Amino acid sequence: MVLLLSILQIILLLAGLLLAVLVGYLLLLTLVAWWVSKRFQPESGPANRRFVILVPAHNEERLLPDLLRNLGQLGYSKELFTIHVVADNCTDQTAVVGRQNGAVVHERFDAAQPGKGYALQWLLQRLWASGEPHDAVVILDADTVVSANFLQAMSVRLARGERVIQAYYAVRDPGRSWSVGLRYAALAVLHYLRPLGRTALGGSAGLKGNGMVFAADVMRQNEWSASITEDIEFHMRLILNGERVTFAPEAVIEAEMPETLAGAASQNVRWERGRMQMLRLYVPQLLRAAGRSVRQGRYRRAYLFIDAAMEHIIPPFSVLAALSGLFFLLAALALGLTGLLGGGPTAVVLAQINFWLAVGVILGQAVYLLSGLRMVHAPRSVYRALVNIPVFVTWKIWHYGRVLFGLDSHAWVRTARNDEV
Repeated sequence: MVLLLSILQIILLLAGLLLAVLVGYLLLLTLVAWWVSKRFQPESGPANRRFVILVPAHNEERLLPDLLRNLGQLGYSKELFTIHVVADNCTDQTAVVGRQNGAVVHERFDAAQPGKGYALQWLLQRLWASGEPHDAVVILDADTVVSANFLQAMSVRLARGERVIQAYYAVRDPGRSWSVGLRYAALAVLHYLRPLGRTALGGSAGLKGNGMVFAADVMRQNEWSASITEDIEFHMRLILNGERVTFAPEAVIEAEMPETLAGAASQNVRWERGRMQMLRLYVPQLLRAAGRSVRQGRYRRAYLFIDAAMEHIIPPFSVLAALSGLFFLLAALALGLTGLLGGGPTAVVLAQINFWLAVGVILGQAVYLLSGLRMVHAPRSVYRALVNIPVFVTWKIWHYGRVLFGLDSHAWVRTARNDEV
């Protein structure tokens, strides 16, 4: 029995060390992000870059006017940007309200190839064919609003040589429900803390699907993907070609999130299924590229690839929290059994190490989450929503399991808006 307990403790220790490595990397990014956030000052510069703003929209007659009015009120010359809306397979008045609010509207009807990726591919081809002059392409979702300095900040960054830029993608009105509040918390670490830390260390901020800016030649040289995770796949191709995404924390976009877990279901399934596909497809390529870079003595480039691989390997916060909670319960149980059954000194030491390692992993995640909320100045409603983390984690694990075992549809399904749920 003593030998069996020791073996089980060793297995538990190996699992705990893996969790500790993942959480340790997040804590490293947290420390670096704190250091950068304390010193960051937006730079001033010329507001002279010409933009085309692309907005894919499927039945967005309710929210699209908010975005178009918001863009019309930016502190940026209206002569220097054009808004193109692709009304994709719409059965409502999206095209009409788009034109009424000053956008150039392109209507697309292709039931065989629905979805944002195909719509953007089609719209980009029309843009190239038109010959419209522009320095950069902006992609915004129809349920989004942007900060007043958005184009100004992007113009400054383009002028200093940045070629692919991701804005801070946050949540609109996080006090609407606890579910939205938890989404706000998740994006505070995923869309702010991590990109800030990653780019400071020489990594890439990643593309988040919304609030993305590309120099015109980048878009011409790299075809936009039509997969369900078109932003992640495009980012992986850029990374493997040595193209790094920078992060603009001073430029903020806010998008509507479903108020209920039921409303978020299709979006969550799409994200998790795409994430698993990208992990299987690109992590081996990234690790091989990192190995080649190390052999060539190109260590900064190697870190770029390793960091991109880590972004896929680290599971979603909810999954990491669930695994850490399970590890803690098993470690506590093993510690109790070892004391009860009179395990030998090796088993006792291993049990104590596992228990305190589990405590450290959980505390590390708490520091990571609370640091992200503090950095983005989260409202009190978000902190109150944290008491619902166990419910949210259970829901996420259930969906993650369904995706893992292929129990959900692979077809694109539009995320229901709050007035449709």
